[in-house]
Amino acid sequence: MMRFSMRAAMILVLFSTPLLSTDAASPVSELDAFLSDRGWDSDQLSEQAFAKRPLTATQAKRATDLLRRAHASHIRQTRAAEMKAKQIKLDTKVMRFDYKLFGKKPATGRNLYISMHGGGGAPPQVNDSQWENQKRLYQPKEGVYLVPRAPTDTWNLWHQGHIDPMFTRLIENLIVFEDVNPDRVYIMGYSAGGDGVYQLAPRMADQLAAAAMMAGHPNETSPLGLRNIGFTLHMGEKDGAYKRNQIAATWKGLLADLQKADPQGYRHHVQIHPGKGHWMNLQDAVAVEWMAKFTRDLRPKKIVWKQDDVRHRRFYWLAVGQGDTKARALVRASHDDSRFTIDTNDVETLVIRLDDTMTDLDQPIQVIAGDKTVFTGKVQRSIATLVKTLAERGDPNAMFSAEVEVTLK
Repeated sequence: MMRFSMRAAMILVLFSTPLLSTDAASPVSELDAFLSDRGWDSDQLSEQAFAKRPLTATQAKRATDLLRRAHASHIRQTRAAEMKAKQIKLDTKVMRFDYKLFGKKPATGRNLYISMHGGGGAPPQVNDSQWENQKRLYQPKEGVYLVPRAPTDTWNLWHQGHIDPMFTRLIENLIVFEDVNPDRVYIMGYSAGGDGVYQLAPRMADQLAAAAMMAGHPNETSPLGLRNIGFTLHMGEKDGAYKRNQIAATWKGLLADLQKADPQGYRHHVQIHPGKGHWMNLQDAVAVEWMAKFTRDLRPKKIVWKQDDVRHRRFYWLAVGQGDTKARALVRASHDDSRFTIDTNDVETLVIRLDDTMTDLDQPIQVIAGDKTVFTGKVQRSIATLVKTLAERGDPNAMFSAEVEVTLK
């Protein structure tokens, strides 16, 4: 009896005392404790020892969920005032905005339409009037219809370097405050706003599902970066100022040629409206419904990254260092499961970002550039990479758990 009682007591102790499992001491458990104590702090998070330890696929998924919630809570706490004031500040620039909600919110989150007004190179009151007009111009069946007021009154209202980070911040805010689906963000614009679409859509394509250009001029921009989004162009047949109508016809041919050479990309619709001048009597409003057919693919099989004069450090699952953001640089890359191929390259080093939806990270990957294999091996998942890729844009769907840097020149 004594022997049985001792065994029973031991069993009782085992089941009543918390077990020190490997999961209890895992990086995810330490992340949970950090966030509970200090909340979202990307700089400090990235420096923690646990953030640099390797994760399993299951741990990476759990860490992703924890970080998304912490980041959203941080945005809600720190940006409520700017959302209430409806203005974004960046250095000396201020961008006011207004928005309306349309339709019933889907379970997956709302669409977001950022609609840029015309004007430019005019007194503030003229651009203010254009802003007010843009607010009434389009009405999506569902979504957030947001109209920003350009921070300047110069001719290039919407394609100066401050616009990209301001739009990124707007998107980040609306994801949290209006439950916007980050994979269903669209930009559109009329006249000078159309100029902005021509330029912003290729360089911000990885943040967009589709874009609509109305009555604008592309200036020097290239359509190459549009490969993975929907792009629609509307122009009045008689809109001859700055040869807008002629250039629109040229772009129609360019987009058709790009799609012919790459049938899986460059989905587009170009409509030249007969008899119309610069004002198309809202015939262009069909672009809103056309765009809504598209959902962003942030991990496409193929990427064409053409830098503009305003440069970005990341594009889909690629990134570069500060020194490699060269104007007009071109990178073409593709992946097929564990094989990543750099077909065209104008940079010295390239960062390839990965997660388990792209390839099995428990197996080696191979990176090929030209006729050389520049990397073969396993790539480690880490909390630090998740934190970095979330902090860059605040896009909860744009988080990657692993990355590898390769030297190409």
